[in-house]
Order: sequence, then structure tokens, then C-alpha cells
Amino acid sequence: MNTIDVGKRIAALRRKHGLTQEALGEMVGVTNKTVSRWENGHYMPDIALLPVLSDALRVSIHELLGGQELPEDVRAGCR
Repeated sequence: MNTIDVGKRIAALRRKHGLTQEALGEMVGVTNKTVSRWENGHYMPDIALLPVLSDALRVSIHELLGGQELPEDVRAGCR
């Protein structure tokens, strides 16, 4: 897990769901600049935000950080 790969995943998932950086930031309680910093690999999301961020992006925390898409039945148990 590195900040650049996680940032790319956040950006791709955000776009997939038609969210702006501002909209995603509002959903998880951070500014659009913070979302931009995540997406550019400058920072990682705070561990306390991972459940909220994964819910907003509709993936498990494992998928968010590891990039591996899980089957739906496994995904349900990861949240």
C-alpha cells in the first residue's frame, strides 16, 4: 500500500460515482483540498475516516487500500 496507488483508487472511484472532490469531502467531513491531497498521493486518509470513505465510495476498506475487488458476499462481511 502506498499513497500514490491509494490516491489513484480514490480518484477513480470518486469519478466512477460521479462525485466532485468537494462532494466527496462533504460526505466524509473534509475539504476538497484534502481530497485532492489524497488523490495526488501527498497524504493518506486518516484511519478514522476509512469506514466513512469506503462507504461513500461503495467499496470495502480492503478494496480501498489494497485495490483488489472482492466478491459481493465477501465484501458484505468486510464492512
